[in-house]
Amino acid sequence: MGRPVIGICTAVERARWSVWDQDAFLLARSYVRAIQDAGGLVVMVPPDPALEQQPDEVLDVLDGLILAGGADIDPSAYGAERHPETGHTVPERDTFEIALARRAMDRDIPLLGICRGMQLMNVARGGTLEQHLPDSHGHHDHRRALGSFDDADHDVRLAEGSLAHRAAGETVHATKSHHHQGIGEVGDGLEVTGWAVMDELPEAVEYPELRFALGFQSHPEADATSQFVAALVAEAAAARERELAARNGAPR
Repeated sequence: MGRPVIGICTAVERARWSVWDQDAFLLARSYVRAIQDAGGLVVMVPPDPALEQQPDEVLDVLDGLILAGGADIDPSAYGAERHPETGHTVPERDTFEIALARRAMDRDIPLLGICRGMQLMNVARGGTLEQHLPDSHGHHDHRRALGSFDDADHDVRLAEGSLAHRAAGETVHATKSHHHQGIGEVGDGLEVTGWAVMDELPEAVEYPELRFALGFQSHPEADATSQFVAALVAEAAAARERELAARNGAPR
């Protein structure tokens, strides 16, 4: 049957390699390796204006979708004024990924949002963000060192029986964190199922009416012991089997 095809949205950043210094669509290798190690076939999905209008063109070839981490989401996407500490934003990425996330949820395509990706899922469902957690929560412990996961671990409490709990395999889960923004108002249909032990910040959201739509605020791709990416790949493989069975006339 082949590996499940997992799309993952790319960052849009200035990058340097060899003799070049150009705008680039890119991903940290850790994301790709985590998907491959879990048995998935990776397709990198950069912003595409045509797909904003017709996201099914790419979703039709995917078994699952991951929204990766990256730049702050532009506050105009959720109707807010820009906070002084809100960093570099990429509106073309925001608009594209919001359209893709909405349609993936409409179609119940297995979806995992990581860090920014969790926040984007919330915005796609009409939610808002806290733009600078040191202001709202009084500390910098969700991003202790810029550009590093060193000393970034903290515990997250997961709701018993939730998708996040099933993916993690435990109710208190150690995570690797690197963010200064977080969930504000929760989007329509989403449910918070994970909270930082240290300050109750929402750390996991899911759409319980769907088979697999999960946002996780920390970085499972940077943690060799985490099973979140593997859970997404496994659900994508199951979705692919159901689709093939349906094509062959078997019940879903």
